Formats: sequence, structure tokens, C-alpha cells
Amino acid sequence: MSDSKNWSFPPNLQPDPEDLSGDLDKVLNAVVALRAEIPEDAFTASFLGTERSGSGVVIREDGLILTIGYLITEAQSIWLTANDGTVMQGHTLAYDQASGFGLIQPLGRLKLPMLKFASTATIEAEDDVFAIAYGGRHHALKAKLVAKREFAGNWEYVLDEALFTTPAHPHWSGAALVDEYGRLLGIGSLLVQEAREEGQSLQGNMFVPVDILKPILDELLKFGKTSGPARPWLGLYVAESDGHLVVSGVTDGGPAARAGVRPGDVIIGVAGERPEGIADVFRRYWGLGAAGVEVPLSLLRRGTRNDIVVRSAERNSLLKKPSLH
Repeated sequence: MSDSKNWSFPPNLQPDPEDLSGDLDKVLNAVVALRAEIPEDAFTASFLGTERSGSGVVIREDGLILTIGYLITEAQSIWLTANDGTVMQGHTLAYDQASGFGLIQPLGRLKLPMLKFASTATIEAEDDVFAIAYGGRHHALKAKLVAKREFAGNWEYVLDEALFTTPAHPHWSGAALVDEYGRLLGIGSLLVQEAREEGQSLQGNMFVPVDILKPILDELLKFGKTSGPARPWLGLYVAESDGHLVVSGVTDGGPAARAGVRPGDVIIGVAGERPEGIADVFRRYWGLGAAGVEVPLSLLRRGTRNDIVVRSAERNSLLKKPSLH
């Protein structure tokens, strides 16, 4: 999404100071714009692009910025812009594939307010929340939390609990989701279709809750990743279609592609067990061991069963690492 400031929500959709018991200006100014440049030969360049932009949120007094990780994965340069026009370069400190979070350290002092963390245990469906992208009040949106539930992304990504809001913020990537006290609940990740009654659907956003970050933050700051063994990665995209779990794509040169898995294959077994949904497919082979473990898949291709063993890999080993200039 563009970080241009030349647009605005209608005034009735923007938060008023009385909507928050905290300081609205402080909350708005804790959100910065970020622009990342990625090498053309980077692993993620072909599907995430070489120029990425969105928002980030200051979460510590030293200026540490939290964002959604896909914006800064393999970034060779990051530029941050505050609401007062201050521009500063940043450096990727960490990217955590399991949560989807990314951390940036500004290469200088931004002198911006920070947002404290809230807990999703303090909010329920239909509570008022605020989705805030870079650009001040004009880019802040009054919203409703419509659900807290599991989310399974087809790219080998599962959250036990994600936050879903409506209406949709058009600049969701890295945006802050805050509660009525101005505390940070989550970071914007996706535009989604929210199912409603009578078969209707409404566009909304999915936010990654900061509850996930709290227990791993120290490790990410110290090591740039969590200290546990890396999950197995297959380079597999999975979708549900007519009650079937279908391979919707494979990563070129990835473990699944090398083992002969093809788009259109129907997954009927993982390690001898039939999965019950997209999340279950991923969890079953994550449960087999660390990256490098062999993953037995049973597939249907044009009505014929194929049993394939895929030697998994560590996805992070394929990514370009940040360098400090």
C-alpha cells in the first residue's frame, strides 16, 4: 500500500479525542511510515515485490518499532517517516515467521511516543477499536472487533487466535490496532472477507495480536529469531475447495516442488493421518520434528493415489539477511 498522505477517512469515521481515555495525539504519533527496498534476486522478491511500504509502531522508549514482517523480509534498506516529517533509516533486528512480526531499530533517535501493550483477553466481539496507519488522524479509523479466532494462511502460517475487524482499513500493512485506552492490541496483516448473517460478506482486516510477541520479544532482540528449533517448511500452498484440501501452488525450487508435488494435487494424508483442514495440514508436519525432517504426503492426482516423501527445509535459510550500513 502507498504511504501517501493525500487521502483521508470521512470525519465521522475518524476517532475523536473523547473516543479514547488515552492521549489520541500520542497514539497517532507513535505510528510511522516505513518503506523497504528488497534486492531483485531475493527469495521473496517475486511474490512480495522489491518495494514495500506500510506502517510501524514504536513500542519502546529507545524507538524500537514493531511491524508486520513481510514488509521488511530481506530488506536491504528501510526508511522511516514520522508524522512531523522526520525521516530516518532503520535496520531489521528480527523477523519471526511463526508470528509474522518484524522488528526495526531506527538508526538514530526518533523522539516519538511509544505504545504500551494491551491483552486480547480484555476485549470482546463488538468492542470499539481503532485501526491507525501512518498519517495522523486522517488515516485513523474507528472500527469494531468482530471476532477472535484461529487463522490459517495458505502459505504455511497459522495463528491460534487472530483479531478480525470491520470496516476495512485500506492501508492495513503494519497498522496499529489500539483499544479505548490507546494501548496496542495488534499489528495489521491482511485484508479479508468477513462472513456475516444471511450469506452477506463484508471486507475487514486481520491483525496479529501482540500477545504472541510478549513471550518471544527478548529472544528476538537477542538472536534475531526465537531460540527453538525451526519448523519444517515445504514451500506448499494449500486451499480448501469443495471439501477437499488442494495444493494451490508450490514454491519454485522448494522442497515440495523438488519432491514432485504439483498444483491441483489433493492432500488426503500427512504422515498417515487425514488432515481436517488447512491448519491441520501444517500442524501435522510441524509436529514431526524440526526443519529437515522427512514429511510423508498422500496425494490424489487425477484419481490416482501418490505417496510422496518431502524432505523439509528451514525457510529462513533461503532468505537474504539484513546488513547494517
